[in-house]
Amino acid sequence: MRAITLTYHDVVEAGRFGDSGFDGAEADRYKLDRDVFEQHLDAIQDAAPSPPTTIARLLESSESAGTYSVLLSFDDGGASASSIVAGMLERRGWRGHFFISTDYIGRSAFLSAAAIRDLDARGHLIGAHSASHPERISQLAPDHIAQEWMRSTGVLGAILGRPIEIASVPGGFYSREVARQACRAGIRVLFNSEPVIRFRQVEECRVAGRFSILRGNSGFDAAALVSSGIVRARLGQWLYWNAKKALKIAGGERWLAFRKRMLAEGPRS
Repeated sequence: MRAITLTYHDVVEAGRFGDSGFDGAEADRYKLDRDVFEQHLDAIQDAAPSPPTTIARLLESSESAGTYSVLLSFDDGGASASSIVAGMLERRGWRGHFFISTDYIGRSAFLSAAAIRDLDARGHLIGAHSASHPERISQLAPDHIAQEWMRSTGVLGAILGRPIEIASVPGGFYSREVARQACRAGIRVLFNSEPVIRFRQVEECRVAGRFSILRGNSGFDAAALVSSGIVRARLGQWLYWNAKKALKIAGGERWLAFRKRMLAEGPRS
């Protein structure tokens, strides 16, 4: 099974970063203005081999091995999922995957339980994104990782009245242990941040990669990632991701501290 999944976060009105999701320079890197996001959707519509679908439809389909699907995902559970994003997708007949850090439900700039139920009723997919959104979930002890997934799926399951079977890894810090513990929490499809198309299997859990969208990426960039004829865009992101992974492993906490300092000192785009 193959899919190109794009990872978005928040969509805001003209630079109003504080309206949705986490606060600070790091989080703002992932927030797109509404008009830019509209351009992304236009470009995806023109470039994708077929309209964006959902993982539920993909798992139910009988696609041939030579094709791939396009999925759209949105991390963190910021308020714009309900106030802006869902409606923009629905006008095109599309649905998204909204992954929610459950400790923030009901807080300012985040989704409420009622908004989550509404997104679900409108046909969007709701998934876990850990409970507390730890900075490096892959570095936690196995029982702590398990608690993050169990708390998150438990809260969302209580809101929606059914088990939660999809999730995404917070912060991009994936490991096989993170997948194993997600599987034991009932997750059947886990999205990470590795920019690959093919799904892998870890125990009973399918692991799917994703391609990241940052503030500053244009509609052309999004189109290049989903186009069947522009492999170099996906290859470029894969090479960059692997170089960054090596820095994370080598630098550990020093890498995180350096990155935070650079973001704090640098201008916002």
